[in-house]
Amino acid sequence: MNTLILRTGLITLAAALAACSKPEPPNIAFAPYDKSYQSKPDLAQVDYKYPIATTELAKITPDYLAMLDQEQLDQLYARLTAGPIPDGAFDGRILLPRGSSGKFRLSEIVGGYTGTALHLKGLLIENIGEVLWRGKVFFREERVLRNRIDDLSLLKKAGLVEGEPKKMNYGGKETWLLFPAKLYCGQSLLDARRESIIIDYFFTDEIPGYQENPDYLAGRRGLKVRDEIRMIRPGLYLGRAYLDRGFALNFTLYDKASDEKSRDDFIKTGKVQEDCWPGTQARTVAATVIAKP
Repeated sequence: MNTLILRTGLITLAAALAACSKPEPPNIAFAPYDKSYQSKPDLAQVDYKYPIATTELAKITPDYLAMLDQEQLDQLYARLTAGPIPDGAFDGRILLPRGSSGKFRLSEIVGGYTGTALHLKGLLIENIGEVLWRGKVFFREERVLRNRIDDLSLLKKAGLVEGEPKKMNYGGKETWLLFPAKLYCGQSLLDARRESIIIDYFFTDEIPGYQENPDYLAGRRGLKVRDEIRMIRPGLYLGRAYLDRGFALNFTLYDKASDEKSRDDFIKTGKVQEDCWPGTQARTVAATVIAKP
């Protein structure tokens, strides 16, 4: 009997600790909409009517974003600015929005790229994200980006890698930094009212360190990838990936050190360095006022 009571107490305590450790979800409002395209709200009105407090931006996590549907992700993205062009390594996560099938085949998204589509047959985006892609490394001064790759087995199986690509030294260890891209500020394909940070792979073959296989896959002779990102808060960015200007998927980029370093100041002021044009419509951010003792 005593043993049963003890076990019950331990289970209750464990459940209570788990509930306490679970991060509080942000309180973010969204403009009403339904499934029809005609119901989609004007993004300028969303920006004006539904400002997001910095305290709520500070609570956003990739797990929270994965609970949103695509319209909610779009509305959130439209209320962000580009912020500073990142520098250094960021952990990446492919974001499959709520309500999606969760099984996106690259060959179906590629469509018209017949040769490439045949190679990509059977490859799932989520498998690529979990096995191959680990994030991005920004070289801010060079305005260049490279992707962190840990495992090339899927691409080798698809016949998209010949030989063994060279590794680069980064962070004190040898790793694959593939699919280089150019970094610049440019017009968002979703929300043209303000600029986003553009990650452009079209002329990837012009960047030093380019390796034909597999780097060509992201460039003008391959999938014509173009990413754009905006800052949720310092250290956390929400991204959108396009293939030949057709929307493909969402992703997040996160750097824990940058987040922890800038979080308190961002909550208090809501101010960040803006490397890109913030647009003519002033972004409304409700900064938190810290009461003096």
